[in-house]
Amino acid sequence: MQTARILVVDDSPTMRQLIVFALHRIPGLQVEEAGDGVAALKMLSNEIYDLLLTDINMPIMDGLKLISLLRNDAQYNALPIVVITTEGTVLDREKATALGANEYLAKPIQTARIIEVVRQLLEIDR
Repeated sequence: MQTARILVVDDSPTMRQLIVFALHRIPGLQVEEAGDGVAALKMLSNEIYDLLLTDINMPIMDGLKLISLLRNDAQYNALPIVVITTEGTVLDREKATALGANEYLAKPIQTARIIEVVRQLLEIDR
């Protein structure tokens, strides 16, 4: 299996660690981390990723702005994006989806759900 590169963007080191731990249960993933949207954009300008997981509420640049910028750039138009956030309202979900998020997971997150969504978006068989 070819290695898939994933970028996890969250200002909470603990949350990033939890997500990375879940992702390491899927063989063949290379996972990198960013603490906010600006750091993520810098990483995206230097590397190609197969999937992005992002929080909404972050300092400097939030996840919604990050999604908006990526979806308005032809280079990232097809990049699968998963929002993982404490913002669980229907309005927040609709806003993220309208901006181009492929999936929306509300915290507290379940490891099994992260794995399921990532496998689905990357088309990885079990």
